[in-house]
Amino acid sequence: MPTPVLKLSQLSALKRKINDWSIELGFSGFGVSDTDISQAEQYLFDWLNNGQHGDMHYMEKHGLLRSRPNRLITGTVRILTFKMQYLSGLGVTAEDVLSDPTKAYISRYALGRDYHKIIRKRLAILSKRISRVAGPYNFRPFTDSAPVMEKPLAVKSGLGWMGKHTNLIDPMQGSWFFLGEVYTDLPLPLDQLQNDKCGACSRCIKACPTGAITGPYQLDARLCISYLTIESKGSIPLALRPLIGNRIFGCDDCQLVCPWNKDAETTVEMDFKPRHELDSSALTDLFLWSEDTFMKRTEGSAIRRVGYIGWLRNIAVGLGNAPTSDTVVAALQARKDHPSELVREHTHWALEMHGQG
Repeated sequence: MPTPVLKLSQLSALKRKINDWSIELGFSGFGVSDTDISQAEQYLFDWLNNGQHGDMHYMEKHGLLRSRPNRLITGTVRILTFKMQYLSGLGVTAEDVLSDPTKAYISRYALGRDYHKIIRKRLAILSKRISRVAGPYNFRPFTDSAPVMEKPLAVKSGLGWMGKHTNLIDPMQGSWFFLGEVYTDLPLPLDQLQNDKCGACSRCIKACPTGAITGPYQLDARLCISYLTIESKGSIPLALRPLIGNRIFGCDDCQLVCPWNKDAETTVEMDFKPRHELDSSALTDLFLWSEDTFMKRTEGSAIRRVGYIGWLRNIAVGLGNAPTSDTVVAALQARKDHPSELVREHTHWALEMHGQG
């Protein structure tokens, strides 16, 4: 059956409906781009060639499938990009946790339920609605589930500009949002690019604890705390451990200092509110979790990605950076003979930081 040809007026009307449906489903923005992200492709290959992706070998695995959407899904002519805010106005603030070295800091995006399942489900619903109106076009939703260059596509779809910290920024909503995409052969009208409004500001570059933002729009993942505490599965470099502070899962410092986040709206999505008091837990309490407790408390959470061993590794570093106390030393002593060599190594380092080596 041949694909019907919709008139421009019909496509424009459908695009307005998609925007309305997306709002109903909890999204806070929607835009349409074509498939040409050749400038971002060159940046990606330079970044990979410089080894700045560290151990994230999946970044190089898919070649041009990542940067050329119509190779990933044949026939793709448009990418619909959606954003969903996640910063909750509930719980202890990021600044309060970071200022208390006995507390465990977890990136704000991971305090609630795992966004992958939430967004993927809603994009599937949305795709079905579009299909019912548009006819036999193809729609493939993605949320970190395929080699997709989310941020460059979001920029091309007019949802914001790439900040100097390499996060997407929207002038009204800041940068506290998730992205999801729908690849389609439906030729919807395109959106216009936004101008870069970072100007001379360099607060994010100066605020990065490890110097991972090596220059405007340049990020060396090997130095990034999010990479070190989530993506990397090995030993955290000794020189970087003291710089991590109490950040045990990700880092938000570059976003916390961004002027565009000063008045950013908070989410109304209750699935993203903090769970299990992970917005204000003591490092010592989390370090003593059994693997069973870890699995139960991180069910349906993005934190599950790091695994139990990685969780203990990260907290050991946090405890090594915490003020010396009987409670901290006792918690570390309880793990010094852990079966995992990785946990033992980081625990022994932490004990040395407290004069217990």
